[in-house]
Amino acid sequence: MKNEIEQITTPYVQANDIDGSEPVTPIILVETANFSSWLALRSNDEQAWLNRQAFTAQPGQWAWLGNDQATSIIAGWNGQKDIATLGGLPLRLPPGLYQLTETVSDLQLIGWGLGAYQFNRYKTAKRSAARLVMPPANNTSSILNHVEAISLTRDLINTSAQDMAPSHLQAEIQALADLFGADCDVIEGDALLDNNCGAIHAVGRAATDGPRLIDLQWGHADHPKVTLVGKGVTFDSGGLNLKPASGMRTMKKDMGGAATAIGLAYLIMAEALPIRLRLLVPAAENAIAGNAFRPGDVVHTHKGLTVEIDNTDAEGRLLLCDALSIACEDEPELIFDYATLTGSARSAVGAEVAAMFSNDTALANAIHTCGQIQDDPVWHMPLHQEYSYMLESKVADLVNSAASPYAGAVTAALFLQKFIGTQKWMHFDIMAFNVRARPGRPEGGEALALRAVYAYLKDTYDPV
Repeated sequence: MKNEIEQITTPYVQANDIDGSEPVTPIILVETANFSSWLALRSNDEQAWLNRQAFTAQPGQWAWLGNDQATSIIAGWNGQKDIATLGGLPLRLPPGLYQLTETVSDLQLIGWGLGAYQFNRYKTAKRSAARLVMPPANNTSSILNHVEAISLTRDLINTSAQDMAPSHLQAEIQALADLFGADCDVIEGDALLDNNCGAIHAVGRAATDGPRLIDLQWGHADHPKVTLVGKGVTFDSGGLNLKPASGMRTMKKDMGGAATAIGLAYLIMAEALPIRLRLLVPAAENAIAGNAFRPGDVVHTHKGLTVEIDNTDAEGRLLLCDALSIACEDEPELIFDYATLTGSARSAVGAEVAAMFSNDTALANAIHTCGQIQDDPVWHMPLHQEYSYMLESKVADLVNSAASPYAGAVTAALFLQKFIGTQKWMHFDIMAFNVRARPGRPEGGEALALRAVYAYLKDTYDPV
């Protein structure tokens, strides 16, 4: 099996690795708002040359500067220090080696790497990305780690379900553990029942590749405990409540929450944050067979709560509820879970913003601020307790899916909250997939709310 962790490459060159055998083309960044004043200072020949190329310094636009033998690139940008500043250039500029003439932020340089991403597991890339000389003043190691973490997340999501079954996801996490010297334990198949994980078992028992709970632990025991939980539904048919063809087409991405948590774990360990990290990934394929769980079944969860199955297509919260209950046992300071959980969240915030729920307002406000700074938007959604009535069951403690068409993302979050203790907790309901291509954000698998949470953890536990 291909190991995604070993496949990641980044389109950067260290300044001390330049030997003069390849020309280096300068890139001049010009803000759109300042273009007129900048242009007035150029020679008549340069103005004419840019005019011939219809260059107006719009964001993402680039042109040759000079003359017919131009040796520099000019690129427009909006003046914001964001992913898009450089994200549109690596696959639009001619292949070669480039160097910036202006000082830029680490975030902008991360954008270059994210814009160079291509998923080539099944199809040869059409071209190689342009390479950028890394400015010595920037934090090269951190930039590379960010790009690798997000590329890993994207690769895992983009991989077809036949190559990303629960056992494959386990192998990827084991490879991560091996890379960073972490411990990794797995509870698989009927052993889940012996460990009171009836919900995880129910979701995945009909699949040939059985369900499992993957548990990675890393860091010093005396460091603050932070636990990540990621929904790992490697393919979601909808179960006996079968999805229509259109709804099933992209369900290889239903492990996007797990992929994001894995990417964040990679970044935390690569940056050696002083925390005691735990990564819990409940992994299962929601398949159909004679032993598939059914509407009307009642499952027993790790928390001790019973859950009546209203809809087998509301399976992600069943995986998470057992994992969240286990996460609370060692009383971590923070619990973050990621899940491609509801279409309602997409209706509320779209595909490009992470819907965020938390039982701690201060934590939510801090993560929102980090998301703004890191160009990784999140939006605080309400845990409106009055909607808990929609989760009531006549035969069990809870139903897994509210009958009402309203507030689906809220009721799903309220369901998860039933399995959380007193720990600070944050739940991200994410798309994990770009439905359109943008600079630095190609169509396909995407890590939402990864950089926002990492920035918060860095600021909290390892401030500069």
